[in-house]
Amino acid sequence: MSSEPIADYALLSDCCSGALVSVAGSVDWLCFPRFDSPSVFGRILGAEAGFWSIRPADAYSSTRRYLGPTLVLETTHTTDTGCVTVTDALALGDGRRGHELGADSPGCLLRQVSCTQGSVDVDTVFCARPDYGLTRPMLSPADGGLLVRAGDAVLSFSTPADVDLMTDPDADSAQARLTLRAGDVVGFALHSSPARAEAGGRGTPVFWSQEEIARRLEDTVQGWTSWSAMHQNYCGPWQELVAGSGRILQALSYYPSGAIVAAPTTSLPEVAGGTRNWDYRYSWIRDASMTLQALWVAACPDEAGTFFQFLATAAAGQLAGGEDLQIMFGIGGERQLPERELAHLPGWRASAPVRVGNGAWNQRQLDVYGELLDAAATLPEYLAELAPETRMFLADAADMAAARWRSADHGIWEVRGDPRHYLHSKLMCWVAVDRAISLAGILQAIERVPRWMEARDAIAASIRAEGWSRAANAYTQAYGCDDLDASALMLSIVGFLPADDPGIVTTIEAIEERLTDHRGLVYRYLADDGMAGEEGTFLLCTFWLAHALALAGRTQRARAVFERAAAFATDLGLMAEEVAPDSGELLGNFPQAFSHIGLINAAWAISRAEDRAAGP
Repeated sequence: MSSEPIADYALLSDCCSGALVSVAGSVDWLCFPRFDSPSVFGRILGAEAGFWSIRPADAYSSTRRYLGPTLVLETTHTTDTGCVTVTDALALGDGRRGHELGADSPGCLLRQVSCTQGSVDVDTVFCARPDYGLTRPMLSPADGGLLVRAGDAVLSFSTPADVDLMTDPDADSAQARLTLRAGDVVGFALHSSPARAEAGGRGTPVFWSQEEIARRLEDTVQGWTSWSAMHQNYCGPWQELVAGSGRILQALSYYPSGAIVAAPTTSLPEVAGGTRNWDYRYSWIRDASMTLQALWVAACPDEAGTFFQFLATAAAGQLAGGEDLQIMFGIGGERQLPERELAHLPGWRASAPVRVGNGAWNQRQLDVYGELLDAAATLPEYLAELAPETRMFLADAADMAAARWRSADHGIWEVRGDPRHYLHSKLMCWVAVDRAISLAGILQAIERVPRWMEARDAIAASIRAEGWSRAANAYTQAYGCDDLDASALMLSIVGFLPADDPGIVTTIEAIEERLTDHRGLVYRYLADDGMAGEEGTFLLCTFWLAHALALAGRTQRARAVFERAAAFATDLGLMAEEVAPDSGELLGNFPQAFSHIGLINAAWAISRAEDRAAGP
């Protein structure tokens, strides 16, 4: 089983797929050609799922960084005899810049090794195990490297001509030792299949020369640099963290459709050795409005508009047939995401089962209507460009919220138990009709406003009467219960109540006092959810607390809470989903879009609150 700390990994992306590289120089996760494709390397979930390592043969120490404002990783290994630098990237489309980032991505992992001082022996071990380790490939020599055959798939592994890669007796892995001296540079490239058009035809193996590997690596640096120069204009506190989080959201985007995955991994657990292990390589409507706000702050409206158009297109047509609005979609707009378990993999630190697909795809979650309409309200200028039937769909979504808000559901946290009357779900139904009222003219639905206003008033009265717990002195998780839930912080964030409302203030205080660990990080909830095991604190929820405090004008406390959560960003600025309450170790799928979204939005809220406090 894998025991490498999650925080030790770096993300690579070509805005189509993703890879994780450990500080020790091992690619332990890579999916080609999409984020949700079966893995080629998956050792993070089990040794039998493959890896590709490049590291010094002798004892060494390591440092790493992204090259400027990019997702190109540079790791420097220092030994007693010299230094080598390994530069890793998923190649971008040749010459693609700015908004084109992700177009024509060739599906190619680049790794270049440079000796910068002295002499260093470097070992490389290439052990591809396609289809989550279920397939053991055959390796055969080819002009330019090795062919990796696994069923119908053929990968091409470009290697230097003077490197003798020895295959093992079963010819399913290869290794070599390189002796590099100052000034030596060697490059490797792994191409996915099917080959792209530039290869001369579908199915034609692609091999790149050393010169082409170096050129494409530099082109990828320039591609990411151009995107950052065009998009990241946030000026405020924690500017570097906000800019980095904006790049991570771009890295988690799937260019062909505009979708954004919740994370590029599956089954990294909420507790080590536990069973709360889910596949996050999909796009959630739940994340929509917060994602769009974060993109507006840390990136630009173009990416936000593209993401919204993906969601609207993927969801359109469901309501016409009387269906519930689906809570998540595949990154190509797929609707069915059946879940299965990979029993042959032990999971990270024996956290089983390993799952692919997500069984929550067909849950009823009423909050999605509010998320979708709130997202639309964030970008009203884009609505006029939508097809009339898509605008009609948004109006229908508000109608559905007005009609179904009294129903029970599984809530924002996708609890796999009986439906309940979750406060957050009611709140987001209120958001749906509230935003629809403001957008009625653009949606060409003025005639629906009276019934939307009636529903808004009814939902508001219900939340005030049944969402409040006298015993807890706070708004709570669900009607009729006294259990705290961090999602109640959204009451002020979405504008349901003023941030200084006495009920909001006492809810914030209750969560800060009774729903945090000893570090002051916030749990989602502590109530029994019917699943075995406990979970860590949620970074997103901690950023929500900072956001709510900022809205309430308590900027010093907001800053303190923000910095508690931001301290758990890695040395590369990456954030996981959770933090283990005992060890402080990062947990959950990685990196987690929701945590980066929470960071951006909380930083923006604190910045605005401080500006207001400073006066004109």
